[in-house]
Amino acid sequence: MSRKEDGTPQVSGHADLILWGGSIWSGGTSGALHGQPTALAVRAGRVLALGDDAAIEALAGPRTERIALEGRRVVPGFMDNHTHFVAGGFELAAVQLRDARDPGEFAERIAAFAESHPGAWVTGGAWDHERWGGTLPHRDWIDERTAETPVLVTRMDAHMALANTRALTLAGIGPETSDPPGGTIVRGPDGRPTGILKDMALELVAHVIPPPSAEAVDTALAAAAGHAVARGVTHITDMGGGEASWAGLEAYRRAAAAGRLPLRAYVAVPIATWERMASYVAREGTGDDRVRWGLVKGFVDGSLGSTTAWFHAPYADAPETTGLTITDPTELAASIRAADAAGLRLAVHAIGDRANDWLLDAFAAARAANGPADRRFRIEHAQHLTPAAIRRFGAEGVIASMQPAHAIDDGRWAERRIGPERVRTAYPIRSLLDGGAVVTFGSDWTVAPLDPLLGVYAAVTRRTPDGAHPDGWVPGEKITVAEALAAYTRHNAYANVRDHDLGTLEPGRYADLAVLSRDVLHIDPTEIADVCVDVTVVEGRVVYRREAHGA
Repeated sequence: MSRKEDGTPQVSGHADLILWGGSIWSGGTSGALHGQPTALAVRAGRVLALGDDAAIEALAGPRTERIALEGRRVVPGFMDNHTHFVAGGFELAAVQLRDARDPGEFAERIAAFAESHPGAWVTGGAWDHERWGGTLPHRDWIDERTAETPVLVTRMDAHMALANTRALTLAGIGPETSDPPGGTIVRGPDGRPTGILKDMALELVAHVIPPPSAEAVDTALAAAAGHAVARGVTHITDMGGGEASWAGLEAYRRAAAAGRLPLRAYVAVPIATWERMASYVAREGTGDDRVRWGLVKGFVDGSLGSTTAWFHAPYADAPETTGLTITDPTELAASIRAADAAGLRLAVHAIGDRANDWLLDAFAAARAANGPADRRFRIEHAQHLTPAAIRRFGAEGVIASMQPAHAIDDGRWAERRIGPERVRTAYPIRSLLDGGAVVTFGSDWTVAPLDPLLGVYAAVTRRTPDGAHPDGWVPGEKITVAEALAAYTRHNAYANVRDHDLGTLEPGRYADLAVLSRDVLHIDPTEIADVCVDVTVVEGRVVYRREAHGA
């Protein structure tokens, strides 16, 4: 197979698959692809050509499969740049608390799940205490009906959890237990733990939960993959979590080797294990076109919802704190420099303005120490930035890996937490793009739903679900639909070092694409969240069809 100057294959011959009669958004930047092709041809898993229906039909052969688009919009496959994917697969079968409306419903769902799963830990949850006015749950709410069943259910941001008394006992947590570095055990007036654990305090309980078997991990991965392709997602970055990240990596490799992985994955492991990953890369390489690794994930701070994001000034509704650092800053800075020197890729979580300023400085120090390289440093979330930080992203080539669905969720209550001045630069997507930054999008699933179209809707409208901001929360930071699509496709391909073969529908690149039920580029943006994915294609093969449409 011959190759073009950029290294992608020069595909020729009859088409294996043709999509016709619709509108193709290639996502490319070359002038030749700015038109409105109505059809697309695929051969050997890659895009063969784009054009009008007649030109593409001329590429058909006797065995060519066809998909009639009937006016529908085709876009490159969505790439979710920040998930906890295998964990999300487990949570699909866990207790569901995200939409619990009040403490009574919260407690009843946990109790019912515990009673229907005797002997098993109750985990998952994704609860949102802002739904009932902001009162944090207490172990007293659930203890009576879960006396023999350990419970550790996380808040939707995964930076705070509720443990029942049984789980606290198994973990050895009592009134005398000290807060761990980077975490908080919330206590009542009597000094006894309420059951709420923040950030690294969660690990005190998590480490006593029996690890899942390899078979259970495989099952969770399969469930997550099916969930993703039904939403047009053809590539994910799995940020994992702890030692489970390594077990997850092996699950991805098993699934890919067996032909059971219907999408592509880039798998991160904790930055604390960078030496292990450097050795792994030296021995195994960095993967193939289906599964890749070599990315390490770090944490500066916590989350806004848990009042653990690190700010320069105190919280407006918790003036006794400015948040916390999950990892000792000196230790984290050393790991960043060392992992970068080893040639690994870096993605580091920072939410508060002080955390982002610190991390930009740490990245700059690593560049200065280690010399020129194609790094593509990533700041995960980049939610609350000073004006100076906004300018630095573009100037210093740091990728802002953001989750637009978080913006419309936080917009319900963020001003109460940090005041009117700081929310003016909350989720500053428009400002980052105008400053020349590469902005990529993801979901942080299961913190937010694994739904790129919800993310596009959020970035374009910034409408909060409570209806309080019909014109958008911080409306000056809204972006266009095309910019949001690019952040889910072309920009994500760049962040994942796949910009040579993914992210756009250009000849020679992989035919990873989604067929949408409506044309998101030409409908009222407020309707985008209701658009469905009718067909998902990965490497020229249909991996999902929406039954209701019969596509």
